[in-house]
Formats: sequence, structure tokens, C-alpha cells
Amino acid sequence: MPLVRSLSITSLNGLPQWDGEDLPVEDLLLLEVAWEVTNKVGGIYTVIQTKAKITLDEWGENYFLIGPYFEHNMKTQVEVCEPPSAAVKKAMDAMRADGCQVYFGRWLIEGSPYVVLFDISSAAWNLDRWKGEFWDASNIGIPYHDREANDALIFGSLTAWFLKELTDQLEEKPNVIAHFHEWQAGTGLILSRFRKIPVATIFTTHATLLGRYLCAANIDFYNQLDQFDIDKEAGERQIYHRYCMERASVHCAHVFTTVSQITAIEAEHMLKRTADVITPNGLNIKKFSAMHEFQNLHATCKAKIQEFVRGHFYGHLDFNLERTLFFFIAGRYEFSNKGADMFLEALSRLNFLLRVHRSDVTVVVFFIMPANTNNFNVETLKGQAIRKQLWDTAHSVKEKFGKKLYEALLRGEIPDMNKIIDRDDLTIIKRAIYSTQRQTLPPVTTHNMIDDSNDPILNTIRRIGLFNSRTDRVKVILHPEFLSSTSPLLPMDYEEFVRGCHLGVFPSYYEPWGYTPAECTVMGIPSVTTNLSGFGSFMQEHVADPAAYGIYIVDRRFRSPDESCNQLTQFLYAFCQQSRRQRIIQRNRTERLSDLLDWRYLGRYYMHARQLALSRTFPEKFEMEPNAPPKTEGFRYPRPSSVPPSPSISQHNSPHQSDDEVDDEDERYDEDEEAKRDQENIKTPFSFSAVPHRKNMQHGEYRN
Repeated sequence: MPLVRSLSITSLNGLPQWDGEDLPVEDLLLLEVAWEVTNKVGGIYTVIQTKAKITLDEWGENYFLIGPYFEHNMKTQVEVCEPPSAAVKKAMDAMRADGCQVYFGRWLIEGSPYVVLFDISSAAWNLDRWKGEFWDASNIGIPYHDREANDALIFGSLTAWFLKELTDQLEEKPNVIAHFHEWQAGTGLILSRFRKIPVATIFTTHATLLGRYLCAANIDFYNQLDQFDIDKEAGERQIYHRYCMERASVHCAHVFTTVSQITAIEAEHMLKRTADVITPNGLNIKKFSAMHEFQNLHATCKAKIQEFVRGHFYGHLDFNLERTLFFFIAGRYEFSNKGADMFLEALSRLNFLLRVHRSDVTVVVFFIMPANTNNFNVETLKGQAIRKQLWDTAHSVKEKFGKKLYEALLRGEIPDMNKIIDRDDLTIIKRAIYSTQRQTLPPVTTHNMIDDSNDPILNTIRRIGLFNSRTDRVKVILHPEFLSSTSPLLPMDYEEFVRGCHLGVFPSYYEPWGYTPAECTVMGIPSVTTNLSGFGSFMQEHVADPAAYGIYIVDRRFRSPDESCNQLTQFLYAFCQQSRRQRIIQRNRTERLSDLLDWRYLGRYYMHARQLALSRTFPEKFEMEPNAPPKTEGFRYPRPSSVPPSPSISQHNSPHQSDDEVDDEDERYDEDEEAKRDQENIKTPFSFSAVPHRKNMQHGEYRN
């Protein structure tokens, strides 16, 4: 079941922009509906938040976001104001007159878009009536005990009510486009179509509901996509009503989109509809750009991580921090879906390789995956306290030493080193040294886990024996909490932490898009992803040699689990062999790929979806070829004109580190010149279809 290419885009600066026909936005209203508007739950929040600025630039005051009202979010994220549109104000007043609480304001993010927020609790008294109406519309019953589904129904009913009041006020002009994200918002779409409200509708699935459940259960998902009894699988997991809500939303929408090719194939089997447009997720590159200072930021942030490592490994700090690499994995605690199982197994093999080859490189690996904890680990806190104490002691002795040295030099004498440090200073130094002695190994977790004995990461660490012993070249630290600059342990925000690391590793089995490797890319940090993630397949499509640009793509589709784990181990070991200069060159190349992920380019897919929805809803007003892709020139980032920096095991033409190269680390590397050559070497444009076509599974696909 090979993947077909999605719509292509232009990326490098200087290439032609999309010259597609612009919509008459002054005669249109765009409403974007999602449960995560001003309400951070998962990745959809990031999609909407980062895309708001470019959408607002295009639509101006004709763009509104619709979401649920939560008091704490309203107080901290929304500035209350009056609606600029008389029709929106009248629609809100009509709902308020019937007892529903509706709030309006500007969301305090870049662009400050308008938001309409519905108070779910104020309308809960309508739940039974709305359940009956939803049954009449779709024959879908919602259990009373499923609070999330009940809240989604109330939210959807309020959205459909608002759309009805709004279109009644507008009559025929301007026309309305309503874009719904995920099944929680989908009930509004279903009810709008059932009531024949004149609205062009778009539905985007960021991950199918059943697909996430099946992958979490370690089922051979991608190898059995066309063999699942969908109704049976959803019923056994007690989510049949949710699945029906999602599937009905997909089939009711005028235009159906997914965030990646792999999700489009999944949706075709799970939801029984082919995606009309693939809308990849982007980022606001301005937020992450540091121009040519990002290399300096890496050094600064790396120094903060090194300070934490000095405290965490006190008494066992017998490795050179200048020859230490920092790897990390971050995201929801989904042990198999996020690839933590394969990553740990690869780390065990990497540890073996580094020890056998007597490498002087040490790898410290961070697992940033929130879990249930009691509090900080006492031993971890003690380590940071001892580090600070040693720092204060060293500064105290240094000041006394410096003063005596200064006075001796003023007298024109060569100081007697035996006298310059007195007995008291030696006593302080010895006490400081003795304080670093510990009888236990450095802990593998920074917190006390609530269910330590059943934690999958800790159990795997016990099985493979990575206990941070002196002989281990791979050290493991589980940080089961989101990073924060106010933490007493590792006082860094996530962005700072990513910039300070050398490699992000995300060998996911189920990842419809993958924001974590995308964020690494725009910050110039190399990353490992897979061809089962939306990000990985996107990069395979648009970059001729992803590894040369710091994007290592593990094959989890057409290789067995053991083969994939070996490939991941090879990537990690090859990265450990790189010299400092090679890593600098690679970070420059990685950061250059950030143009690929900019909403200024990826936003055109949403433009195309809106045009398509209007042409299907109001064909007499808007004409468009049924499956016309955006008019963009296809391309692939070429292989770098200079030799690749990675001493990859699988590529014989890649240079291995030599003593000459280490000595030549300060040789000037002209990143601008290489970027210019890349731009000149872009391949001839090509075109391809907008969505992947369903094909039979190819022999050799493995559950991995």
C-alpha cells in the first residue's frame, strides 16, 4: 500500500509564490470551529494558534473562531470586546435571549483573532432535547455516562444554532464557510447539514478516533487496515457512538481533509471516505527563528543542560561533558504509539556498540513524557543542591586565591603555590570532594512515580539494564513532567531545552503529523522520525536526501521490528561518530528546511479546501475544477552539493571522522553559499494528485 504524493509546495526563498485565484473575502465569512480554541488539550491547539496570523492576514475581520467557554481560559487568554459585525452581534443576542451564555473577544495570540465562546454548562438543560434532535438527524444515540460526548453534542448544537441565526441575518450575502476540526466539533456540522443551513462546510480529521485506540492496543494496524471489522472494533472499545459521530461528520462535509498522506489512507479505511485535500500542519516560523544566532542559542541552552547533568550525576561524573551528546523524546505518554519501546531497545544496542568500540562519546537521553507522580525525587534534588554548593565553594576559594596571586604579582614575586592555598582552603576543598561521594547509582527518573512497578518505561529500563552505571556510555533520565522555567530541577522552557539538545528522537508507530520533529527542524536541531508519521512522509517527499539535512527517517512500514530497531541504532551510532564541525554543518542544513513548514506556504492547502467547499456548496457563484490542485511548482530539496556531513553506515560516500578533520574544526563553512547552490539545483517541477489513492497492501509491510 504505497503512499502517493500530496499537493506540492514551493519553499526556498525566491521561488514563485502560489498564483491561485483569490477568494472575494469581502463577500465571505470564515468560521473555524474546534474544541481547542483558547482551550489547550493537544496538537490541534497548536495548529489553530499558529495558523491564526496568516489566516487573519487573508480574511481580516471576516474571520472568527468558535470554541467552548472555560472561565480560567477566558480570564487569561481573551480580551472581551464587541463584535465588529452586526449580524454576529444579533445572532449572539438571539441566543442570549434564550438563556445561553455567549462570549466574544480577541484571543491574545499573534494576530489577535476574534473568538466566539459558548458556555456549555449554561445550555446543559437542553441536553435531552438535543439528544432527541441528534437522533432524528443521524440515528446516533449518546450514552448518558459519556460526559465528553455529551459536551461535544451541546457544543455542536450551540454551533449549529449560531450558524442558523447568523445566516438568517446575512440572508444570501456574504456566504459563510465553516471549518470543523475533529469529532468534538463535528456534531455542529451534522446538524447544520440536516437543517439545510446555507453554509459551505469543511471537516478536518487530525487522527481517526478508532485508529488511535487500535494502535494503543498494540494491534497490527497498518498491515490490517482493510481487514478490520470497524463496527465490532469500535463497539468492543465502547466508543461506537463517538466513531459514528466522527464518521457522520466526515460524510456530511462538503470537503474532507486530513493532515497527512498516512492519515488519508487510514481515514479511507476507518471512515470510508477519500480525503479531498491534504492539509499539512505548519508553524509560525517567525516565532522560532533566531536568524544566524541559533547556533549561539544552541551553545547557551546546552550549557544549562550540562549544569543539570553535573548535579544529577554527581559522584559518577567520570565522563567528558564536551564529548557528551544530549538526545530526547517528548510527547504524550503513549509507550508504543510514540515509539518509546523501540527507542529504549535501540539505546541498549547503542550502549553496546559504544562500549565495544571504546568510544569516548557519552549519550545522555531525556524522556520528557508526563506521567502520574508524587513529587520530585529526593536524590535528584540533593544532586542539584550539592552542585550549587560546590560552585559556591569553588568561587570562594577562587576569590582568596586570586587576591593572594594579585598581591604577589604586585610585589614582583613568583607566588609559592604551597602557600597561596592555606590549610583552611585545603580542608574546604577536601570536604567538598567528600560531599560528592554517593553509595547509589544516579537515578533514572527525576520524580517519584505513583505506579513505579507498572510503568512501561521503567520496566523496560530494568529489562535492558540501563541503570546509569559508570561503564554505561548511554545514560537515561526520565522527566515525567512538562518542562518549565520555574522548575527547581531543570529550569528551562521546552523551546530552550530543544535548542540545547543535539538530537530529537521520535520513532513513532502512530503519528498522524508530528509537531515535535517539526519544532526541532525550525530550531535547527536534527531529528529522527518514521515513514509512518505525517512529518516523515512529508519530508521524504520534499527532500531528496533527508539524512543529509538532519532528518533521519526510520522505515517502520516495510521492515520487521528488529530491522527497524537496527536501522534506528545505526542512525544513532552514526550521529555519535560525527565531529563537532559536522554537527554544526548539519544544524545549518536542518534549519534551512524550516521554510518547508511555514504557514505562509502550507496555508495554501487550506485556501484550496475553502475554494473547493464553496464551489460544491454554491456552484452558481463559485466555479472550480472538481479536483484542481493549487497552482504551485513541485520540487524536492536537492542533495547538498557538498559531501554529506553524516558518517552514515548505510552510505559509503559519507566521510568518517578523521584526526585531520578534528584539527580543522575551525575551518570556515559558508552556509549561505551552500544554500544558494541548493536553490540553483532544485529539480525540475513535477505534478501529482491531491490525495492518495487506495491500493492493495504490498507484501512485506510489518507491524512494528
